[in-house]
Amino acid sequence: MESDYGAFMEKFTLQSQPSTSSPDKLPLNGLTFAVKDIFDVEGHVTGFGNPDWARTHPPAKSTAPVVLNLLRAGATCVGITVMDEMAYSINGENVHYGTPRNPCAPDRVPGGSSSGSAVAVGANLADFSLGTDTGGSVRVPAAYCSIYGIRPSHGVISVDGVIPMAQSFDTVGWFARDPTLLKCIGNV
Repeated sequence: MESDYGAFMEKFTLQSQPSTSSPDKLPLNGLTFAVKDIFDVEGHVTGFGNPDWARTHPPAKSTAPVVLNLLRAGATCVGITVMDEMAYSINGENVHYGTPRNPCAPDRVPGGSSSGSAVAVGANLADFSLGTDTGGSVRVPAAYCSIYGIRPSHGVISVDGVIPMAQSFDTVGWFARDPTLLKCIGNV
């Protein structure tokens, strides 16, 4: 779909779940985010960028803790993004679902495997997004889409509810358009 740069597998609104009675004081209040098709979101199939995988797996029974933390901090999830099939590439291309269009260089690949997450942020479709990084899958698309992306040290962020690609290297990473928000997300 042209209007979303091909970034999304599925759009929905998953409202924030504040842990306080003063949502306006939450660090991510009013912000939107998207998640790579590798994170469990309760009631949605985690498709791993592959239609056969999606067809043969049931909807998630729970939401990945990292996603829940963002919701509790006041953010709203707006959908699941396209990724390289089974996280096996760095280009951002997906033969089954299409290649998300790089918002700053439409004639270039967006980088991957967290391509849709980077494009969603770069195209202003979400304030920030989650990806994973095993061998550059946040760092490369952040560079290609002219946004900020971070891959924290291995084991710092829970990978529970995330489909593993290479468990001794997998990390949860995130994207934002400015470094202040990037830091705020890290604090959450």
